[in-house]
Amino acid sequence: MKAVTANWIAIGRLSDIPKRGARRIQNGSTTIAIFRTAEDRIFAIEDRCPHKKGPLSQGIVHGNCVTCPLHNWVISLENGEAQGADEGTVQSFAIKLEGEEIHLNLPALNEERKSA
Repeated sequence: MKAVTANWIAIGRLSDIPKRGARRIQNGSTTIAIFRTAEDRIFAIEDRCPHKKGPLSQGIVHGNCVTCPLHNWVISLENGEAQGADEGTVQSFAIKLEGEEIHLNLPALNEERKSA
């Protein structure tokens, strides 16, 4: 059985990301886009559109969504789901602000040992 534990990592400051912009970080083979809205809300989702794998970090941020730069799919920054008639989801990650410091939760999988 696997248990998921929290692994909060400081990844930068709020001022590192322009309003309605994004920055990318690499976690193994996964690229994660960190977005900042006009209202200074922070979100983290996988940096690939579910449609044709476009780089969402290069898209246009509006409200709590981002529009993919390749084919204009709109993706929710809150849950990674395609909006409107489009279907698909990208992974979303928990993120929090502590003052100006941005922390990303990268779950770590730990094996639980069973008693024999």
